[in-house]
Amino acid sequence: MNKKTELGRRGLMLVMSSPSGAGKTTIAREVLKRDSEIAMSVSATTRAPRPGEQEGKDYFFVTEENYKAMVVAGEFFEHAKVFDNYYGTPRAAVDQELKAGLDVLFDVDWQGTQQLRENARDDLVSIFVLPPSTDELARRLTERAQDTEDVVSSRMAKAADEMSHYIEYDYIFVNNDLEKSVERVRAVLEAERMKRERVVGLHEFVENMRDQQ
Repeated sequence: MNKKTELGRRGLMLVMSSPSGAGKTTIAREVLKRDSEIAMSVSATTRAPRPGEQEGKDYFFVTEENYKAMVVAGEFFEHAKVFDNYYGTPRAAVDQELKAGLDVLFDVDWQGTQQLRENARDDLVSIFVLPPSTDELARRLTERAQDTEDVVSSRMAKAADEMSHYIEYDYIFVNNDLEKSVERVRAVLEAERMKRERVVGLHEFVENMRDQQ
């Protein structure tokens, strides 16, 4: 009987970006729900924990002093200041997941994607989600009823700049149907997981079969 050789793989870093209101967060939530081999990245932040948030699950809560020391030491894949707080993706936690063959999902903007590309090009797969139209984007932002009219106008103005960066992404699709969008992301995941360079033990597997002939 031939000895079975198991093939493993290195995980990948899946980045999803879009203008606010394009539906990226909803798509990501569904993908995480349906796929056990991918998890959301956990960021470090200097802001205080909110009620119900758990250390290591929602965020890694650090002091500003520790955060700046981590930046200097190069311990973040990407980092940025958002309003009055700092955020960053710790390398160690992501590397651990990738080595275990698990994928990590990132919900970052084009600037965060550029940093990730600079620091982890071989592991990175990027998707940009476009809205069906500017009218639909405005409708979604307005119907969310989470923002004032001024904030909606600001997000619409920012969307034009964000969408100009689509060319920097590996995959692009228009989110005009949630189910189709979720399946598109899952199709990208399945294809990328089979890439030769991510398969661990492939050479040994092939050589073992050749030796048995």
